[in-house]
Amino acid sequence: MKLQTKYILASAVILTTLASCKKDLIKTNTDPNSVSVDAFNPNNILTATQLYYTGSTDNAIEVEETEIQGAGCMIQHWASTSPYYFGDKYLGAPTSGGWGSFFDHTYTSTIKNAVDLYTITAGKPQYKNLHQIARIIKAMAFERITDVYGDVPYFQAGQAYNKGIYFPKYDKQKDIYADLLKEVEQATDSLDANADKPTGDLFYSGADDQIGAWKRFGNTLLLRMAMRLTKVEPETAKAYVTRVAGKTMQSNSDNAIVAHGTNDPLTINRIYRGIGEDGDIQLSGQISKTFIDFLKDNSDPRLPVLSYVYPPDFSAGGDPTGGSADPADQNGLPNGYDAGNTPHGILSYLGPPAYLGNINLYSRPSPIIFNATAPTLVLTYAESEFLLADAAKRWGIGNAEEHYNNGVHAAITQLAAFGDAGVISDDDATTYLEAHPYDDANGLEMINTQFWACTFFNEYEAWANYRRTGYPALKPVTYTGSQSPGAIPRRMYYSSVDKQVNTANYNAAVAGMTGGDKITSRMYWDAQ
Repeated sequence: MKLQTKYILASAVILTTLASCKKDLIKTNTDPNSVSVDAFNPNNILTATQLYYTGSTDNAIEVEETEIQGAGCMIQHWASTSPYYFGDKYLGAPTSGGWGSFFDHTYTSTIKNAVDLYTITAGKPQYKNLHQIARIIKAMAFERITDVYGDVPYFQAGQAYNKGIYFPKYDKQKDIYADLLKEVEQATDSLDANADKPTGDLFYSGADDQIGAWKRFGNTLLLRMAMRLTKVEPETAKAYVTRVAGKTMQSNSDNAIVAHGTNDPLTINRIYRGIGEDGDIQLSGQISKTFIDFLKDNSDPRLPVLSYVYPPDFSAGGDPTGGSADPADQNGLPNGYDAGNTPHGILSYLGPPAYLGNINLYSRPSPIIFNATAPTLVLTYAESEFLLADAAKRWGIGNAEEHYNNGVHAAITQLAAFGDAGVISDDDATTYLEAHPYDDANGLEMINTQFWACTFFNEYEAWANYRRTGYPALKPVTYTGSQSPGAIPRRMYYSSVDKQVNTANYNAAVAGMTGGDKITSRMYWDAQ
């Protein structure tokens, strides 16, 4: 018995020694610089995802091309005689890069990071709120890409690393929107004031009530998603609006804003990186006559903050000092003209006013809002109030005039986010409102035209809301060679890259699309 006990004790010592040796061996052979999912702080992915939502680090090429040169021109915030700005005249073959640039870059940046954040925080109590925020941001990113293209990869997207899905199928926009609404509502309702406070949050980390701010953000995003369905599922839209009433953003202090720095390409303002630092691109992009005329005709106090005539000798990347912000000096470039002396040439433009003789004499975005460190306004109280005003006008949910007034006042004063030079006083905003009181007979047009004015620089959103409502009443461009002559495009061509590498799923998506992969084809929520 004593001998048996001695063997047992000896065996225990040997096993303990071996276990200790094994631990030491593992420790010795572990790279101290490696990062595992368990060791990595996912708050850092939140930061990256929020930055990527404003544009990729690939020189913000998709912001330059798809958003500004494409959607921004289509919605007549921007104009250009340069062929780079394909949305000005609806030009460019389906294989040209600009149409699909957003598709190519978003899936590899914003979507990838959002899905990763969602995946690694799932089921971890210490990241309860971070996981819900991941759900909200993921939904926001997918909303934008489906609004640009229609049916897109959704349920299988971003799963290459986690599930080995390298060629995701395209999902129907109807199904995507149903899931987006479910995800955002559940995530918003699941946010817990007593749980974690994400530290990598660029939107609200400095807010007194960070989780409360995210709840208001989530409900505002839910409102926007629901209102997209006003033409195809009005009862669904109405039901969601009713549920979020009183829970959306309450003031400009709730605005979701990403601050930027000069650490190119990581933190620089993406619109400025894409347009302002790209030589010929900066010089060939002007503000549309449609937008400048709207601001001038309505004595809008935003005009000297948003627009600027650069000095005649200005060169790309140079000092803009010496130009003019005087409203009287602002002139917008008409859409639909090239640089020649043809029937569509700007040299033969008769106006009024007639061609000024030099492209540099036309207004460009002001240095106040167009610089390397200018913030990006992601989602705002003003947008929320205009959507609520729209819903009130359609269905009597709330007071349309009250929401309209709130929206206009907020849209004018929110420019304070760009610094002291962007501050417009409450008195000036009130004066503007008094000169443009809400008229219920023209309610939807007034509300959504103001939405358009409010979303200058948020071109995807301005374009989506135009397609949803038909406002403002824009005059489409007719130009030889246009892919959509006489009609503002309803969507973008799919990525030519995905067409080549994900061919079977691309072909299946196109086969199920009325009209095929054309910019005149209408997506699900944009029913005729």
